[in-house]
Amino acid sequence: MSRDIGLERIIQVNGVSYYIQIRGHGEPVLLLHGFTGSANTWNVVGSALATDYTVITVDILGHARTSAPSESSRYTMEQIASDLVQVMEALEYSRFSCVGYSMGGRLAIALTCLWPQQIKRLVVESGSPGLATAIERQTRQEADERLAAWLLSVGIEQFVDYWENISLFSGQRTLPLAVRQQERAIRLSHTPIGLANSLRGMGSGAQPSFWGALDQFTQPVLLLTGQSDQKFCSIAEKMNALIPTAWHVSIAQAGHTIHLEATQAFIQQVYRFLQTTG
Repeated sequence: MSRDIGLERIIQVNGVSYYIQIRGHGEPVLLLHGFTGSANTWNVVGSALATDYTVITVDILGHARTSAPSESSRYTMEQIASDLVQVMEALEYSRFSCVGYSMGGRLAIALTCLWPQQIKRLVVESGSPGLATAIERQTRQEADERLAAWLLSVGIEQFVDYWENISLFSGQRTLPLAVRQQERAIRLSHTPIGLANSLRGMGSGAQPSFWGALDQFTQPVLLLTGQSDQKFCSIAEKMNALIPTAWHVSIAQAGHTIHLEATQAFIQQVYRFLQTTG
């Protein structure tokens, strides 16, 4: 597995520090990891795309080498979206394509809704615009609060043991040992307070619902799901029906983490999309 992480930088915005990696040359593409991920999640994908693009990967707030503020109110989806726009402006990228996985997919959708002029193209891997109803959001927020409190009580290692075994990640259990070990190392690199506050502040229960804004998208949008991830295939179909500029591709022999379970197919789809749109 590639360990090339290119140029590393720390960028200060709004009182916090963001760790970023930059690879390649050309048009900028921002890659956003999922919950418990990091910039290193994208090592293989980032190196592949960097042959023709400037690839920017980031540790999202509360994760790995980026700040982990103690107040969960600092972790709102809107604030983190604003942070990332300022990070990209600090790199002198006023417009860029964005690829987001799971939590990072929700964040990428938020960026597109809140900062539409900055987003040239959007790729959402196994993501959603949030939960549609207030009761769904309340129920999820309560569940995330219980999970956050438990995480703080048991510590990062026991939490990672639990998180690795949820049904959403069943497709990862057949991955090569080296890949699974790298993913575990990334998950263990976080602080309990950072992950707990990420759940509290930018979990799908805490974030606004962006379902009502999807019909306003004008950028090309690629929705990627794994065929065995039925929940997110269904969400992507609903999104596809609402976004005028979207198309949905379902990847065979993959579940929620397509970039790990079917890496080459994922790279091919994203690369083709970047090359043939806008």
